[in-house]
Order: sequence, then structure tokens, then C-alpha cells
Amino acid sequence: FHFSLFTFHFSLFTFHLKMADITVHELKTRLDTKTENEFIFIDVREPHEYAEFNLGAELIPLGTIPTAATEVLADHKDTEIIIHCKSGGRSGQAQAYLQTLGFKNVRNVLGGAMAWKEAFPNG
Repeated sequence: FHFSLFTFHFSLFTFHLKMADITVHELKTRLDTKTENEFIFIDVREPHEYAEFNLGAELIPLGTIPTAATEVLADHKDTEIIIHCKSGGRSGQAQAYLQTLGFKNVRNVLGGAMAWKEAFPNG
């Protein structure tokens, strides 16, 4: 019984994580139909990566997320925040960090900019 309970909790945790993620196809639809202040879109890559290719998100490099969380994002704990990086790793770290601070609706772009370029090679 104990093992089953553990599996159940693990499944709920996995389900919760998957619900928080967003695919590049869903992101494109959201960006194409976005109204002002509907969600906050953040790129946690470094400035040189952003200069090479970006999706129009606000650049907040991963190392500055703690400062941004208390200064820029502090009044947006209930706002949907969509975060991306090159492949989804750094944005996943930022997502987890913000969630520990009480941000309730933080979504990680699966595959990041690499998945975007693969799905939409012409833009």
C-alpha cells in the first residue's frame, strides 16, 4: 500500500510539472493572439545569445532572476509567466526557483529556442 501511495503522489507531481510546461506550438499561438499584460514572457539566456536570436521576450539572464523576482516580478505572483532559454534547462531552473518563492503560474517552454527554430525555421 505504501508503495502505491508513493507512486500516486509521484504521478501527481509529474502531472503538475507537465501542466506547467508549454510547447513551442502553444507558445506561438499565445504570442500571435497575446493581449497586453496577458502574461509575462522572459528569456533567461545571456545577452550574447539574445542578440543572436530572440523571440521578443524580456531578457532577464538566469543569474539575475533572484533580483528580478524581488524587484521586477514581485507584484506578479499570480500572473502567468512564460520562461524560455536555449533548450529548456535554465528556464526550468528559473521556473523552479520562482515557484519556491510563491509564483503560482510559471511555465517553462519545452525545448526552448532550439525547439522553436526547429518548429518554425522561417521565423
